[in-house]
Amino acid sequence: MTAQSPYVGHGALSDPGGHAAAFARLPQDVAALCRVVQGLLVHDYYALTLYGAPPRHVVEASRATLPVAARLDTILAASGQPLDQARAPFERAVGTCRDFALLLCSLLRQQGVAARVRCGFARYFSAAGWEDHWVCEYRHADEARWALADAELDEAHRRHLGIDFDPADMPRDEFLVAWEAWERCRAGAEAEDDFGHGEARGAWFLQVNLARDLLALCKRETSDWDGWRCWPDEARALDEAARRRSDALASLARTAGDGLPALDAAAIDALQCNPPWRA
Repeated sequence: MTAQSPYVGHGALSDPGGHAAAFARLPQDVAALCRVVQGLLVHDYYALTLYGAPPRHVVEASRATLPVAARLDTILAASGQPLDQARAPFERAVGTCRDFALLLCSLLRQQGVAARVRCGFARYFSAAGWEDHWVCEYRHADEARWALADAELDEAHRRHLGIDFDPADMPRDEFLVAWEAWERCRAGAEAEDDFGHGEARGAWFLQVNLARDLLALCKRETSDWDGWRCWPDEARALDEAARRRSDALASLARTAGDGLPALDAAAIDALQCNPPWRA
């Protein structure tokens, strides 16, 4: 299956470009690759909580997700050490959960493993509900299944959050991809207001992540949907037509399986560039 998977090949953001040779000496084990990622990136929010007072450049760092090639430009310009040599926390490149997922995805694809970035919700960050989050999903060839890995969860994260599961092969009930979260809510198994980003919660945010996950499945890991903070408060209540559109997005993601979702290039472009607040 893996040889034919569209998720073995790089997308525009996962391609390491001229840095591909730097991947050659890296381990093949997913847990070990997670540790490589953790030695290269520091999370923009958790840096303060886990590692002490961060320097100014960490506090002021952009949250924009960079292509892996550009990210490696920055990392290797700061230190020419091999990529499997962990940098000190505040000497790492600053990123968000999506950067951790994207870099792990790139490492796996470069090794011929089918991998993709997924957008959804994790329940291990807060007792208050399911938090907006990104992870990497990879094909576990030995068991013919897709597995989830959260490369952000280093030892400091796990200790702080009380995590006792394997971040390199997480239980599927610890992270819900967006379509799973949406369909659980539609079935009444979960409450919509339990899903979101901080205080931004509800069906409208579920729709944001439905769109972002579907685009990530199409190897478009960034989009105008990342500007969800622009969605006016008064427009955040979804009517039934909007809910049906979200049902369709969820169905596309659910039925994609091992292949790319059934969207043509024009439909992907339209979804990527036309979020509701620009309608």
